[in-house]
Amino acid sequence: MIARIMGEGQVEFDDAHLAELNTLDDQLLAAIESGDEEGFRRTLGALLDGVRRLGTPLPDDSLEPSGLILPSPDATLDEVRAMLHDDGLIPG
Repeated sequence: MIARIMGEGQVEFDDAHLAELNTLDDQLLAAIESGDEEGFRRTLGALLDGVRRLGTPLPDDSLEPSGLILPSPDATLDEVRAMLHDDGLIPG
C-alpha cells in the first residue's frame, strides 16, 4: 500500500502492517472525538512514525496513487477532524 504524508511525500508499506497502523488510527480517532489535544498530538506522531518506520519512501519524483492520505505532523486536531470521511484515516 502507498501512503502520502501531506507535505512529505509517499511511503510504500506492506499490507501486513495495516493492523498495527489501525490500532494507532483508532487511538487517534478517540483523541479527536474527545478533544484530547495532547493525546492527538502524541498519537498522530506515533502513526506517522509507524508509517515511516514500516515503509520505504518513494522517490520525490514518483506520483503513485495513494491508498492513504495522512496529515502532516503539524496538522491541528480540527484539520484532521475535517479530513475524516469515515471511521478513521486507515481503511479497516
